[in-house]
Amino acid sequence: MAQELYSVEQVAERLGLHVRTIRNYVRAGRLKAVRIGKQYRISREDLEAFTGTSAAVSDAGTRKRHVEVSSIVQVDAIDRAGADRITTHVMASLNQGGIGHLRVEAAYDEDRATLKLIVLGEPEVSAELLRLIALMAKAS
Repeated sequence: MAQELYSVEQVAERLGLHVRTIRNYVRAGRLKAVRIGKQYRISREDLEAFTGTSAAVSDAGTRKRHVEVSSIVQVDAIDRAGADRITTHVMASLNQGGIGHLRVEAAYDEDRATLKLIVLGEPEVSAELLRLIALMAKAS
């Protein structure tokens, strides 16, 4: 009999949590998981034990539609200090919580003096963050 296994991403989607939150639960031992290669897999039974509900019940329900936007913001002619200020402010805004589901990655190219921010998340929240980035980029 094959055991049903879920990825961390699938569990996060089912529970409406961020992927990092699920990984933290696994690392802390709160959610049992098996490491296969570089990825964790969570059995159906362990997920049910963790949530106190049956995964079959959640499978039977209808899935909610999820809309996500991906944006790449490029800020040219910016020095390292300016890029660090923008990145720090953006990450601090995300860490305050309560602004929805967003993921942001930042990369600074020293040779081109270019900052790139990759924003993934809910459209409304992404739009707010993009406005913040635009204001900060103009001020730097």
